Amino acid sequence: MKRVLLIDDEPAVADVVVFALREAGLEVQVAGSLASGRRILDREPIDLLILDLGLPDGDGIDFCRELRRSSRLPILMLTCRDGEIDRVLGLEIGADDYVVKPFSPRELAARVRSILRRTADGLSARETGPVELGRLKIDRDEHRVLFDEVEIQLTPTEFELLWTLASSPRRVFPRDQLIDRAYAGEVYLSDRAIDSHIKGIRRKFETADSRADPIETVHGVGYRARRLD
Repeated sequence: MKRVLLIDDEPAVADVVVFALREAGLEVQVAGSLASGRRILDREPIDLLILDLGLPDGDGIDFCRELRRSSRLPILMLTCRDGEIDRVLGLEIGADDYVVKPFSPRELAARVRSILRRTADGLSARETGPVELGRLKIDRDEHRVLFDEVEIQLTPTEFELLWTLASSPRRVFPRDQLIDRAYAGEVYLSDRAIDSHIKGIRRKFETADSRADPIETVHGVGYRARRLD
């Protein structure tokens, strides 16, 4: 059974989330603050984090940024903030999805299941051999991305997007096709959300080599993989 941690200080929201996810066959733990959430993450295996942005002891954005320095744990942001800037910022710092309160419990459960399916365990039925594009190697069996034999830490969504592009290196993917491939057509994402994830992938490669960009933008069409020689 997959284990989900919800960090949210609103009991009414927590009750709805817990009921919806347990009905979907998931185990759920609840923390009312970032401090208690950290303690749970430190001592127990968690498969996905649902993170409220407005918490009594800190900002969820900062907490997400902190986690991404050392972890690929899937993160779904749950917040009252409905601005486009907030949505894009959340995705750019490493969140896998973003749900605004008030929300549909069924939609939330569907998004959680979709994210979990994009992790290494959930993708076992679609696994295949490694893909190599010059200095870039993507191994789905191990859920690893290597550049010059150094691992690049991607979130599950970033991994799925890069895998989709690299496994068909000559193909140009419009943004809507990337959404269908990476999210199995289960959720709606804007073009800006895909652009944010692509930007996150590029930023991580630039950290390893300022000239390394595994993704080529085809203006007016979409994206395709670039061989890193």
